[in-house]
Amino acid sequence: MIIPLAGLFLGALVGAVRARQRGGTGADMAQWGAVHAMIFGLAGLVLLILISRGIG
Repeated sequence: MIIPLAGLFLGALVGAVRARQRGGTGADMAQWGAVHAMIFGLAGLVLLILISRGIG
């Protein structure tokens, strides 16, 4: 359960940092953070499923 949550927080951080590096406003950082959080969260969920099934 912790892997998808870690992915959410890590994705939000990565997205906000990338938006800031590109000169984005606060709204840009929020949007990029949300999108990256969803992507990293889904990747963490897939990884959790693979680990729990013994595939990974």
